[in-house]
Amino acid sequence: MNKTLVVKGMGKVSVEPDLTVIGMSLTALNKQYGEAMAAASEQMESVRSALLHIGFKKSDLKTTDFNVHSRYESERDSNGNYQSVFKGFEVNHSLKLEFDFNMDKLNEVLAAVSTCKANPRFSIEFSVKDKNAVSESLLASAVDNATQKAKILAKSAGVKLGAIQNIDYSWGDLHLVSPTAYKADENRVALKCTAMDIQPDKIDVTDAVTLVWEIL
Repeated sequence: MNKTLVVKGMGKVSVEPDLTVIGMSLTALNKQYGEAMAAASEQMESVRSALLHIGFKKSDLKTTDFNVHSRYESERDSNGNYQSVFKGFEVNHSLKLEFDFNMDKLNEVLAAVSTCKANPRFSIEFSVKDKNAVSESLLASAVDNATQKAKILAKSAGVKLGAIQNIDYSWGDLHLVSPTAYKADENRVALKCTAMDIQPDKIDVTDAVTLVWEIL
């Protein structure tokens, strides 16, 4: 049986954010199903129109989630007992808009959407466009780290490294989001007046790979 050396390598990569990701959440509520759907459609068109006006294409605004459900709330009746009361059909529509990182553009988007009738709730993140390139750099870094460790261990133990016998790596989604939090007030007046110039912090990611060498 061949003798082996098992080493775990840690890869580290730090990248500057170059992508802005805006999440928008719309909600419509009406006791009539058709009216609720019509209101949701009107909200969507209002947001889309505002974005088209500042140069975006219709296809730039993506739907990430859409659901309709009956909404009930617990209320006391005249006898003081709680009962479930139907409030209407609630339509929740989640949208995503991505564009190259640019604070002027971000401020323009927030100001434009603040003028529409939809009044969405926002979430804003800073990420990277070429996620595959980051993943490749991270894996290369992990393998290099494992190789350097293996060379040091082999030299210290007075043995030589042979061929690599096995590589163990568990694929997973990288969380490529800057730790910088950018929160936009949903108040229309505040959004119109918002014009900040910030630089998001770098995105630091780590990953691991295990390599097995034959030792001679």
